[in-house]
Parts: sequence; structure tokens; C-alpha cells
Amino acid sequence: MSDPQSKVQFQDISRNDLDRANASDYVHQFPKGLNKKIVQRISENKKEPSWMLDIRFRALETFEKLPLPTWGPDLSKLDFKNIRYFSTASENPHAKSWDEVSPEIKRTFERLRIPEAEKAVLAGVGAQYESENVYHNLKKEWDDQGVIFEDFDVAVQKYSDLVRKYFSKCVPILDHKFAALHYAVTSGGTFLYVPKGIKITQPLQAYFRMNSMNQGQFEHTLIIVEDEADAHYIEGCSAPKYGSQSLHAGCVEVFVGKGAKMRYSSVENWSKDTYNLNTKRAIVGDHGRMEWIGGNLGSGVTMLYPCSILVGNYAQADHLGVAFANAGQNQDTGAKVIIHGKNCRSKIVAKSLSKGGGTSTYRGMVSVSKNAQNAIVNVECDALMLDDHSLSDTIPHIKCENSTASITHEASAGKISEEVLLYFQSRGIDEEVAKGMIVNGFLDEIVKTLPLEYAAELNRLIELEMEGSIG
Repeated sequence: MSDPQSKVQFQDISRNDLDRANASDYVHQFPKGLNKKIVQRISENKKEPSWMLDIRFRALETFEKLPLPTWGPDLSKLDFKNIRYFSTASENPHAKSWDEVSPEIKRTFERLRIPEAEKAVLAGVGAQYESENVYHNLKKEWDDQGVIFEDFDVAVQKYSDLVRKYFSKCVPILDHKFAALHYAVTSGGTFLYVPKGIKITQPLQAYFRMNSMNQGQFEHTLIIVEDEADAHYIEGCSAPKYGSQSLHAGCVEVFVGKGAKMRYSSVENWSKDTYNLNTKRAIVGDHGRMEWIGGNLGSGVTMLYPCSILVGNYAQADHLGVAFANAGQNQDTGAKVIIHGKNCRSKIVAKSLSKGGGTSTYRGMVSVSKNAQNAIVNVECDALMLDDHSLSDTIPHIKCENSTASITHEASAGKISEEVLLYFQSRGIDEEVAKGMIVNGFLDEIVKTLPLEYAAELNRLIELEMEGSIG
């Protein structure tokens, strides 16, 4: 935790900071639409090894064959032909100093407080703008201990054998249509390798920013935490609002070694133009622990279900998530836990807020295999609706093949009662302020798990969503 004097101030972040686009000059901006030629141009632009291009071509073929999901939000209006799959606006990508980043792009990240946060609380930062990282840096003390925190595209070149060993092994190409799309056009992202026994005491962060209309972003995050190591990675993202659809289909693969611990926190706040169809998954070894902490705001349509596969004995997974669906939004989020090891534990806590006619759905899966003895899983889903015409739903799927398992699922849904509001008003507290206080209490269990500076950011984003909530 940082000294109070160095806290990053998020209170003055406005919707304009998030929704404002830059008038960037693009070095490369490929035509809209997707075909084999576009995929090959992306690979050539990055000067990739042949094995990456082979994966891209197989993924494109798979994407063209697989159907859209037949469940969840309606994706029929997503126009793949109107998406731009690769753009870069930086003459000098992969910079190690903010002074090397073009002034206009640098100002974008300064408005979002990224350089300020780096100085105050972070072990390293990656900043992606459109399809490529414009900045990526790790503090020397962690570099000296063998930690690798690198732009994914650079890692493919510098650590090719290590990347190839793990890439697409946690989330396979055949997983679903948007995983296949991701592997065909993947660009940017983060590679994090934490050697055995190294415990990184400060978080690392990557921030992903889309700027242009109809842009697609497909960053790949690959994290390897070796035995007895410990790390915390924070992901942030945003995009301006144009009134014309954009697409985010990133992918996160995490490998947690024996006795290792990994925490993955994300505050996703894409614009309402964006389809956020992200895939996140971790494989956890003996006595390992994986923590997913997520805040999902923004984006018109979200489908996101972080998954933990507990292959080791005594492995553990905790999932804490909040989704806020405002007018015109469909937040379909949840968690998946698949248990193969013995004596494993998992806890899922999901909170959802809906307002202005928004739809919020918890969609989860718990699967316990026949050899997974003594598994314990607790699932809690709580929904708070802030008006009379918003929607909330809970759709759990539980599959248990071992009679020694203990699985509980609790769900609740409701509105802020008039009696509670009257209680606040009787003590001189304005109704809108009272609603904000109730929402903050409702989300406290999740927000308090973030570092102080990022809890402040999430609270501020929720305040922006809550504006005008009365009625």
C-alpha cells in the first residue's frame, strides 16, 4: 500500500476523460473486414516467427466455421465486416520511457492517471493504444530478480520458446468462436513471468485504450507464476463513444504453480458502443491460489466468465465480481470453476447493479470431477435493481460427480426499499446521496480487495453511473 501522500486522485475523472477520442495520425490502419490477407499482414507487420502465423491461419479457419453462441445476449447485430482489426498510431511502439511516447497519446494516458499511478504504487506498467503497446516498463528491482514483464509482441520475439510452450494451452483455439477470432488477429497485450519463489510486493498494471471508430482490440495476456511465487496484475480499459460498434475480444491465460498465488484485478469500462467478449482462464497447481477480482461497467454487451481450473490438490480459487448495467446495456457475467484435484476450495461472490432498464445476468458454472474428493464450493449472487424497469437474473450450472463434495449456491435480488431511504432522509441525507451510500455498502466486499488507489477509481466510475439515479 502506498503512502497516503502519494495516493492517485481519481475523484476528478469525468465521463469526458473516458469518452473523448484523439485526432491521431495512424501509421498503419488496415481496411475493415477480415480475411486471410489481413491476418498475414498483421503477422508480417510484427515480424513474427512462422509458428505464430500457422496458429493465426488455423484460428481464422476455425472462426469461419464456428457459429455464434446460441445463449446469452443477442449478438446477431455484430457486424464483423465493419470492424477494423489492426491499427497503430505510434511511430515508436514498445517505448520504455513516457518521453518516447507521442505527446497526444501520452496525454490520453495522463488524463487516465496511468503515469501517476506508476510512480505511486506500481511495479510496472503497460499501455496499449489501439492494436499495439506504446509503452511497457518494469522497475529495475524486479527485473534484477528475473521477473519478465514485457509487451506480448516483444515477448514472442525475445522469449519465443517460453511463449510457445504456454500460448493457447489454457484457452484453446477451438474453445469458442471469439477465442478463434482472437488467435487469428491477436495483437499487443502482456507477457508476465514470475520465477520460482519471487514475491512481487507491488501490483503490475496494463491499460488498454481504443480510440478510433469501429476499432477491434485483441490483446493477449499470458501470465506464468512459478512455484511459491506471488504476483498481482491489474487490468484497466476504456474507449470513446461514437454511436457505432466496436469489438473487444481479448484473451487471458494464467498458469499458477505449486504453492503460488496470483491475483488478477480488472476494471473494465469500455464505451456502450463496445461488444466486450473476453475470455479469461487459469490453471492452478497443488496448493496454488488464483483470485479474480472484476468490475464490469461500460460496454453495451458483455460476455465474460473468468474460469479457474483446479488441477492440483489443495488448490484454491476465489472469484469476486461486480457488474453495473445501465440504460442500453446487457451485462452477462459470472464465473467458472472446474475442479480435478483433491481437497480444493472455491468461493464465488457476484454482485450486480441494474438501472435505467439495463439487464444484468450472473451466468456461472461449477464442475467437480469424479476424482475430486472433498471439494468445497460456495457461490453467492446478489442483485440490486435501482428502478422498476431494470432486469436481473441468475443462471447457475452445477455438475458434481463426487459425493464427498460440498456445494452451496445462494442468490438474492431486490430493490432499495422506501423504508431505508426514509430512514436516511429522516437524518437529513439527500435521497441520491443515500442511494450512493447503500450501493457502496453493497459493493464493499469487492471494492475493499483492490489496492486503495484502484478502489477509488472503481468507486468514481460507479458514481458516474449513478448520476441521475433518482426515479
